[in-house]
Amino acid sequence: MCVEALVSMIALVNYGMGNLRSVQKALEHLGAEVQITSDAAALRAADAIVLPGVGAFGAAMHRLNESGISTALRRAIEAGKPFLGICLGLQLLFESSSESPGVAGLGILKGRVVGFRERSRFPLRVPHIGWSRLRLAQPDYLLWQGVADGAYVYFVHSFYPQPDDERIVTAYCDYGVRFACAVASENLHAVQFHPEKSGETGLQILQNFCALLGR
Repeated sequence: MCVEALVSMIALVNYGMGNLRSVQKALEHLGAEVQITSDAAALRAADAIVLPGVGAFGAAMHRLNESGISTALRRAIEAGKPFLGICLGLQLLFESSSESPGVAGLGILKGRVVGFRERSRFPLRVPHIGWSRLRLAQPDYLLWQGVADGAYVYFVHSFYPQPDDERIVTAYCDYGVRFACAVASENLHAVQFHPEKSGETGLQILQNFCALLGR
C-alpha cells in the first residue's frame, strides 16, 4: 500500500491526451488519493504530479500552453514537488521533438526527442508496441527498488529521448537501437514505458514513486 499517499494528493494532469483512467486506477490500487485536473491551482496544491500522455508532441504542447498548465508544471518541478512523466509525458520535458519541428517542449531537461524511423533501414516495426526489457543504468535509483534488471515493461511509442547529459538516464531499452527509456533529475522522474500497464513491475515502480511523498 502507498501509505503516505493516503494523506497526500497526487494530481493527474488532464490535457486531453492521456490514458488517465488506467493510471488513476493503478495509483488508487496502491492506496493513493488521485485528482484528475487541468487546473493550475490544483497542481500547485497537490503533493505530487503525474503527467501521462499518448499522442503527438506538438498537439500536446499546444494544449499545455493554451491552458497555462505548462507554466504550472515548470514552477512545481522547480519548487521540488515529486513529479512523474509517463510516455509522452517524458518526451514533453525535453526541448524539442523531430515529430513536431519548430515546437518548443517544456525545456526542463536538455536534449531532444527523435523517432525510430529516422534511423536508416530501421529493422523493427514502428511503433514499438509490447513488452521489452529494462536495462538498469542506475540500479540503486529510487524507482528501481524491488525491480530487477531485465524486468519486462510495456511500451507504446514511435519516439524516444536523446538527453544531452547521459547522467540523467536511469534505464535503457534495446529495440533495434539502445535508447533511454527512463530519466531522473532530483525530484523529476520520467519513463517512456507505461507502468500502469506493466503488471507487478509497473505497480512496484508506482509504489516507489508514492513512497517519495513521505520523504
